[in-house]
Amino acid sequence: MVSFAPTSPDTIEDQRLYTQARLTEVACLDCLAKVRVKKNSDHHTSIQWDAESLGHCAEFNRAASQPEGRPVRAGCSRLRSSIEQAVKDGVIEVGAEDGY
Repeated sequence: MVSFAPTSPDTIEDQRLYTQARLTEVACLDCLAKVRVKKNSDHHTSIQWDAESLGHCAEFNRAASQPEGRPVRAGCSRLRSSIEQAVKDGVIEVGAEDGY
């Protein structure tokens, strides 16, 4: 159930910018899971996973098979390396535009 559904065109555009603007597809150099990434700074990385990408991630699948499951906030070190390489290669720009 949605607790807030924006109706104002400005609010809808803000929501689109926050959730979709400047996302770049990055494939993990290890398992080839594809995610969408945005880096607002050197220390802030937004990653959007989908069910297919999660299914491809070997590191997440190994962690999920443990009795305690995968820690919710745990990231994939292999994907992190792939993102760092994409930044070095100039595929991903670092820096927020208009606050996004």
